[in-house]
Amino acid sequence: MAPVYTVEKDSFRDLVKVLDPRYIMPSRQHFSEVELPRLYDACRTKVEKEVRSVVHYALTTDLWTSRVMQPYMNITIHFIREDWTLCTHCLQTAYFPDDHTGAMLAQENALKALRPTSTKQAVERAVGACKRVVSAFSNSWKRKRDLAKAQAVLDLPPHQLITETPTRWGSQQQMIERFLEQEKALSQVLLADKVRNLVPSWQDMMVLESMNKALGPLFEFIDAFRKDGDTELTKAIKKGIFKYLNEKYDDNAMDNLLDMATLVDPRFKTAYMKEERVEFIKMRAAAELVDMASPAAESAETAATSISPPVAEDDPGPYPTKKAKKSLGSYFKKALAAGQGTTHAQPSRASIELELSMYLQAPGPDSETNPLEWWKQHELNFPLVARLAKKYLCIPATSSSSERAFSASGNIITCKRSCLKPDTVDQLVFLALNL
Repeated sequence: MAPVYTVEKDSFRDLVKVLDPRYIMPSRQHFSEVELPRLYDACRTKVEKEVRSVVHYALTTDLWTSRVMQPYMNITIHFIREDWTLCTHCLQTAYFPDDHTGAMLAQENALKALRPTSTKQAVERAVGACKRVVSAFSNSWKRKRDLAKAQAVLDLPPHQLITETPTRWGSQQQMIERFLEQEKALSQVLLADKVRNLVPSWQDMMVLESMNKALGPLFEFIDAFRKDGDTELTKAIKKGIFKYLNEKYDDNAMDNLLDMATLVDPRFKTAYMKEERVEFIKMRAAAELVDMASPAAESAETAATSISPPVAEDDPGPYPTKKAKKSLGSYFKKALAAGQGTTHAQPSRASIELELSMYLQAPGPDSETNPLEWWKQHELNFPLVARLAKKYLCIPATSSSSERAFSASGNIITCKRSCLKPDTVDQLVFLALNL
């Protein structure tokens, strides 16, 4: 992430001489025209080789604007490796000159729940007052020092203030929560410093407390819509959030996707599905498993992964129906027999439904267990359902990958490196996220 001209700085060259006096530092041009392209090509080849073998994957994309107001679009791929490791690769950071207002959309989504207009204005005013206080302390070492002293006197936690970041989900609520925690110390410092205009009014404090009460529980996945004793403003915020979430997830395709992902998560399975949808999702999963087990799908997966050898033409046929007492694991080893020189047959709809039923009846791990670790240990027991798990559990549930790309890009495209060409930005971001 350091600019290439670093190699021409005298201080850096002196450091390298201390490390190894014999080393001859190449020129800036050598790094920019030879080494970086070579490193990019090698890394790109490695990523391309890994991605080629992926059968099921998810793509995420987002738009962002650099510090010099140049718009870019980032594309990231997510998939699960054979060893059940969730893998993420940045594929490209492309220059995107079309109009987009990502920051405004994020702000509009955050405030969409706040109705009526008077409530929205009150919230904007209170949040603005909070931001001004945080900024005043962030840009003054003297106020930071005085804040630490006030925290000690008032027996408050020695926490730093949190600044809101538009691309980071929840940063506004975290800023407000930390502000409320340190409000007494902040007010003491501001009053002693005779900066009374920065001290929030009691109306602003009421609004911030209501916002914190309404938004805070969302980060702990607690039901924030059934508590008594809320103020009218807290109720209004909750009602707006609930309405927004209902509208956002009132989509049949989204419901099916979420239910399928929940079904193959061994911690939850059907626990959080609507009762009237359970049988439908089971049938949908069974139908999808039948498609996955079809000869065409098997051929495509074999071509992609190149791990399963072809079945000999003189294959003896279906499995023998010897009635012997077998464990659950040995029953499902049939599906893996093709790669071990034994017989191979396409699983029937009945056997697929049986495996799915036994998976749903099997005891699951506790809610803190990594579902991919569970599948790594139980793939042999439920080989067909495991394929479905790799398809749906690779879908990211958060925007953290895009946010990491934004952070890397922001550290690369700085005010002093504002003339980077889009191809160079793509190379540098690619290397920063994939090396």
